[in-house]
Order: sequence, then C-alpha cells, then structure tokens
Amino acid sequence: MAKINVAVLRGGPSAEYEVSLKTGANVLAALPKNKYKALDIFIDKSGTWHYLGKPIKPASIFMRVDAVFNAMHGQYGEDGEAQKIFNAHHIPYTGSGVMASHLAIRKDIARGVFKNAGLKIPPAIKTTWLESPENAARKALAEIGPPFAVKPAGRGSSVGVSFASNFYELAGSVKKALKFDTNVLIEKRIKGREATCGVLEKFRGEKLYALPVVEIVPPRQKLFFDYQAKYDGSSREICPGRFDDKTRLAIQDIARKAHLALGLRHYSRADMIVARDGIYLLEINTLPGLTRESLFPKAAEAIGCSFPQLLDHLLTLTLKK
Repeated sequence: MAKINVAVLRGGPSAEYEVSLKTGANVLAALPKNKYKALDIFIDKSGTWHYLGKPIKPASIFMRVDAVFNAMHGQYGEDGEAQKIFNAHHIPYTGSGVMASHLAIRKDIARGVFKNAGLKIPPAIKTTWLESPENAARKALAEIGPPFAVKPAGRGSSVGVSFASNFYELAGSVKKALKFDTNVLIEKRIKGREATCGVLEKFRGEKLYALPVVEIVPPRQKLFFDYQAKYDGSSREICPGRFDDKTRLAIQDIARKAHLALGLRHYSRADMIVARDGIYLLEINTLPGLTRESLFPKAAEAIGCSFPQLLDHLLTLTLKK
C-alpha cells in the first residue's frame, strides 16, 4: 500500500515561531511511518518556504503531497493567511478554514460571536494604535474598572499579555501590547481557577468529543499561564482537573459550543477561568500546540489516545472528502 505524503509546515513569521518549530518536530517524529511519508517544510520569519535546506515555491510542495499538516501557530499560520494558500491549490489541510481561523485569532471579534452564542465572557473594551494608551486607560477605568488583563487582539500563546491595576500600569500595558498588534483588548481581569478543554471532531462515535478538562496552576512567581509558563514546564497541569462533575461538564459544554459558534474544524482548545460567579470563556485556539509540553496531546493521552493515534485521526479527518 502506497504511503500518504504529508507536508508538515512549521516556523513562520509569528511571535510563536519557536513553539511552531517544536510542534512540527514533534509531529514529524510521531507520524506513523508505516502509513505516512512526511516532508519537513520550514517557513522562515520572512515567510519563505524551504525544503531540504533550499527555498521552494508552495506550488512545488503541493504537487508532491496528499495533505498538509499545519504545525504553525499565530500570525500567518493560524489567522487564515496560510489557509488561503492551501485553498488556492486545492490541498487538504489540518485545522480550521480561512474565515474560522481569522475569527478565532481575533479575540475582539471572537468575543462578539461567543456572546451571541450565550457564552459568558469578561467585560472589555478595544483600543487601536490610533488612540493614545493614556486615553484608552482612562476609558477602561471609567467603563470596566480594575483589575485589567491587556492583550494584543490577534496573537496567541499569551504573547504580549500583561496585567494592570491602576492608570499608569494600564497605559504601560497597552503600549506593550501595541508592539505586537495594532488592535488591543483591555479586559476585566477575572480571578479564579484556570482551565482548558480540547475538542476533537468525530472521535469515539461523537461528533464533538470533549477531552478531559485540564486545570492549570502556574508557578507561584507567575501571575498567570503566560508564554514562558506554557512551555518551560514550570506550571502544574492537572489532568483531569480537580473540578466537580457539574463544573467539569459545564467546561466541556462551553468548549463544544465555542468550537461550533466559530465554525471550527477538526480540533480546538478553549481557555477559561472558573470564577465564583460562573465560567468565563477567554479564547479558543484553532491549532493547539502539539509540543511535548502542550496540553492537547496530554489530555488525549489521558483517555488512552496516543500522540501517533491523535495525528492519524487528524489526518484521517483531513483526507475525508
């Protein structure tokens, strides 16, 4: 039986470049070799594609493969731009399509979709590079009040995220976030327990299978599950999380509803805060990290789905007509 040729795309111009390299390397190492032949496609920070150490046009890659495993994160790989290239060449690829990817990575836009779906989200205002950080800070203080979580609106992995509790901290946090994006979200910081839940399509007889809920306990020196804490192994990631059945089922239900609301495909992972007054949905990841430290594969392994089996399932979904 002929093997299925798969291009594993990793790297790219986003701030999550290093994480993407790790995700791609993990995928390349774990793809079942009896079924798949993997091509390691490296995309540098300028957006140039490389194969076997030499620049190559995307069209030349697509002529050689049956599918793309998109192992990129953030800008270009997860915002719909790479997906446009895949669609133009009629090549199947893992993960969500153009519009769903764009909606999900834009936290400011996704919030509206979540709200319309009846999901609980933190109060927030949006600002842009056209408005001074000081004016945005004054507006946020008047409209939502401290404490705040400030985020670049179109980035993932907590890149550029910081907390603030007064005017000066808030203005500084907005300036920091604007280094990563021209749009910034100022949210009410919700205090509670951090949780995340993955969704896998058409798995074990379910249309949308919710993986075990993972509880995240950042190290004491960290205020939250930031970029470093996500990948340096310093956080406690408890799977299944220490939530009662009612809370666990509610978290899983929110993850499914968020996946459906944005029209996502194949898999996703939703991040939430379990607070005293309910469960707040923060954001959703259309291409969850697949490094050795990543939460999605850990949750899959907790129910007996090995990493090679997970990759095979995602590619099987991708290749179905």
